[in-house]
Amino acid sequence: MTERITDFFASWGQADADVRRATLQGCMAESFTYSDPMTDGPITDLDALTTYVGKLSEMAPGWSAKALTIDEKDGFARILVGFGPDPDWQQHGTYFALERSGGIETMTGFKGAGELPA
Repeated sequence: MTERITDFFASWGQADADVRRATLQGCMAESFTYSDPMTDGPITDLDALTTYVGKLSEMAPGWSAKALTIDEKDGFARILVGFGPDPDWQQHGTYFALERSGGIETMTGFKGAGELPA
């Protein structure tokens, strides 16, 4: 699961749509759901996910995404992701993923790193 998550976020910096799609296809389950604060709703189609993920390299040239930490337990994962020019991450996100069938079935992202309130 760790490798699929690492590859999933590495694909965000991939400018070539065909390479990005092939990478995502290797990461996701046949039936999946992806959502984060920037999606209009859940994404359940590989072509839509490929287009969505490609927006990072289109809108922020030189930026990429990287899974900075991954904690796993029984098919569930919590991921801290950095976005920006590696290694100068400008934004962070916390993601949760579920994998039970050899691919990521569900992934949901939230802005920030889950900081505690002051």
